[in-house]
Amino acid sequence: MSAQHRQGSSRHAGRAAIGAVAYAVTVFLLLPTLVIMPMSVGPERYLRFPPNGFSLRWYAEYFGDADWINATLFSLEIGVVTTIAATVVGTMLALALVRGRLPGKGLVELLVIGPVIVPHIALAVAMFLVFEQLRLTGTLLGFAMAHTILALPFVVFTVLAALYRFDADLERAALSCGAGPLRTFRHVTLPLIAPGVVSAALFAFIISFDEAVVSFFISNLDRKTLPRKMFEDIDYNVSPTLAAVATMLTLLTIVALVGSHLIKSRLDRRTRTATD
Repeated sequence: MSAQHRQGSSRHAGRAAIGAVAYAVTVFLLLPTLVIMPMSVGPERYLRFPPNGFSLRWYAEYFGDADWINATLFSLEIGVVTTIAATVVGTMLALALVRGRLPGKGLVELLVIGPVIVPHIALAVAMFLVFEQLRLTGTLLGFAMAHTILALPFVVFTVLAALYRFDADLERAALSCGAGPLRTFRHVTLPLIAPGVVSAALFAFIISFDEAVVSFFISNLDRKTLPRKMFEDIDYNVSPTLAAVATMLTLLTIVALVGSHLIKSRLDRRTRTATD
């Protein structure tokens, strides 16, 4: 009895230690964000922590600066186009890898994961050389193509995970009842993998909106993304406006994650109801 008690106590202590380490790592990772938020509401013209007072001046500076607004809108535009393109292409590719008889699946998967393995600086140089010849630098199409390539691995493997959890017998049942492949996908497959597709779309948008290295190479002086604008200000004009922008980006990410979680939970409930 005492041995069992000691074993239970040891197990409880182990879980507590793991939990403590997890919380410590989380706090360490969040600390820069927690520091930057107060710095964005300081009244001084330089970054200071803790701030000597409270002011929304730097948020007003951001919204009153056409360069900041144009860079933000351009990044949002690229993010939306990239999300649509990467989600559609990535979902179709994941379906082909799981359901299709695709020759050389291993090679295709290796090519898909390539943008994650290859250093972004190498991809940036290669894309710049190609896009410069095609006159795509600084264009919405060029950015969307580059960001879609970078987001594709995350979309494909997220949708793959959803497909591996999906019961293929449901598709076969629909096909045996006379439904065509397209109708089966629309009414059976897509609704059941929708939570994974939503998560993949969120990954694509965040990757596009936050991408800095490739964007720095393929942008120009007339059209630049928000990360490029932030890098320029770090080099030439460090001000609390940067902290304000970083804070808004953090809040935007949190809102997107919460919204995605709510949508995913709702779709999961619908999926369980449909399959019960």
